[in-house]
Amino acid sequence: MRDHEPVPGRPGRRLTTKETAELLGVKPETVYAYVSRGLLTSRREPGGRASTFETKEVEALARRHRREAATSPGSGGDLSVRTRITLIDRDRYYFRGVDAVELALRHSYEEVAEWLWTGRLAEGVAFTAPGPVLDVARRAVNALSEHASPADRLRVAAIAAAAEDPLRFDLSEDSVLNTARILIPTLVSALPPALYAPKDDGPLAHRLWTRLTGRPADEASLHVLDTALALLADHDLAASTLAVRVAASARAHAYAAVSAGLGVLEGPLHGAASGIAHRMLLDVLDQGTAVPVIADELRAGRRVPGLGHRLYSGEDPRARVLFGLLEQVPRAESALLAARDIVATTARHTPLHANVDLALAVFTASSGMDATAGETIFAVARTAGWIAHALEEYGERPLRMRPVGHYVGARPPQPLPAAGDGPHPPSRPE
Repeated sequence: MRDHEPVPGRPGRRLTTKETAELLGVKPETVYAYVSRGLLTSRREPGGRASTFETKEVEALARRHRREAATSPGSGGDLSVRTRITLIDRDRYYFRGVDAVELALRHSYEEVAEWLWTGRLAEGVAFTAPGPVLDVARRAVNALSEHASPADRLRVAAIAAAAEDPLRFDLSEDSVLNTARILIPTLVSALPPALYAPKDDGPLAHRLWTRLTGRPADEASLHVLDTALALLADHDLAASTLAVRVAASARAHAYAAVSAGLGVLEGPLHGAASGIAHRMLLDVLDQGTAVPVIADELRAGRRVPGLGHRLYSGEDPRARVLFGLLEQVPRAESALLAARDIVATTARHTPLHANVDLALAVFTASSGMDATAGETIFAVARTAGWIAHALEEYGERPLRMRPVGHYVGARPPQPLPAAGDGPHPPSRPE
């Protein structure tokens, strides 16, 4: 019943037990429990045997119940998360109110990360990790199979770094920030090097380059990589970020929260999407035209990777910036032309714009990187945003993001199953 909905009957009359139960949404037995706990006052009318209740007192208790239900850990009401970190609006996005594109073009990834975490710009900041932490993380990553995915390596590096940190359960802001400034360079430096002498100092983008390709770095390409990291640092409540906030809501430490994000990021519809676009781009380069490649994608029932974004009706602003920077990299010209061919070919039927996954694919393919390099860039970059969201969530009520399951199975009580009961295996197609 709404707060101001009139009570049936004459104004000011007292409510029966049945009416009270209906107004509160409980059973009559619960009404009497409320009386015994002092939450309600009952009395018997002269000549009557049943209890009655004052209307205003019952309505006040009903309002209280609604407030508690809206904020209880099990209500699911907090899944609309209030955040001060990222706003996406009208095909643009902002980090703490500042245009994210302008921020990424003017500042390094590390500086953008500090802005996300603290709301302060720390010019010239550099992230470093202690040697013992790096040694432990590298040993753990090197023990993995050569077929391990980037997300596998990064998760293992995060777990190894956590095991070396006795203060990981300190969730104070200063402690979490110290963790972040160590964890991100640890993730990068624990990756197997592509160059014989990988860099372990200087800007993070320079260190990451030596883990992704054996080609020598040039300033234009390093600027693309650093800008890509900054652009990808956060993007509101993407699936992986929501997972991080759920972990932080349960008061998991920062390493564990980042591991939760990495687990979701590995999905082909999230962080791994750039690798799919990378392989498609190579096919277009091999065949010299996008027409047969796009036809094969559609014939297989797949959506064309690297196109469209649910949050942008126009062009993904991250893609627009990266394509502009890639035009300054001579060796990216052929991959850029292939990407434009993909967009133009698809636009004959569906006018979709390029998204950041296609821009990353152009960068990784033209830089001699593996198809999984885009996933690595995405994961390292997004770690900054995950930390920002974890910090924000640590300041909220614990376990607030606990939705209620809507059970649609068999109603209990059901008989105990006999041996052999259960779903039957699907029949083979004819």
